[in-house]
Amino acid sequence: MERWFERRRKNKILDIAYRQITLALDTVNDLERTVKAVSDGDGESARKNIKRLFRVEEEIDDLRRRVFEELTRGSLPPRDREDIMHLVKRLDVMADHVKDSARNILVLIDYDVPDELWKAYYTMSSNIVECASRLRESLGKLTGNPSEARAISLTVEDAERAVDSDYLRIKSLLLEYGVKINPAVLLILRDLADSMEQVADSCADTADYVRVLTVSFKR
Repeated sequence: MERWFERRRKNKILDIAYRQITLALDTVNDLERTVKAVSDGDGESARKNIKRLFRVEEEIDDLRRRVFEELTRGSLPPRDREDIMHLVKRLDVMADHVKDSARNILVLIDYDVPDELWKAYYTMSSNIVECASRLRESLGKLTGNPSEARAISLTVEDAERAVDSDYLRIKSLLLEYGVKINPAVLLILRDLADSMEQVADSCADTADYVRVLTVSFKR
């Protein structure tokens, strides 16, 4: 992917877009670190991680706006503009779901949540990292080896299915512990599971688009 950007680096749009894509994928690692801190009972570290994640997400939003502003000036060929816009939009959606997850965790830090539940969320966050890692690898192969990029993109769905299993496990735990948890806390825990699942879904959606791109790169 980086070589693709370098090959088409006719103006600053490509630099901005590649930075935005990299940061969007990196927010997933911040989410995992946050869940791990909460799972370990380290609320202070969790807050620090969330604060950093929010700063990065603000930078992602700023980069997205700058990319779109530059794209409207029409300094790139139409096909390149369209490809960049699609990637930026898909990964921006993913970053938004990461931020929603972090917001839910921030609210939950000071409340009593069973350890088994936090451990389940941590397992889910680790599998989300695996989704993002495979997506990043697929993007990295896009120019040099489109066939391999396509093959790797298919494995994103395998990781996404693992997240789906985690999601169902958490839903079962919420039913199991429901009578022992404050109803408002229970609702936020459900929202957290939903937003984390959406992160993985967004990765899989982006991987679908990578497969579309591999067709054009073979030409």
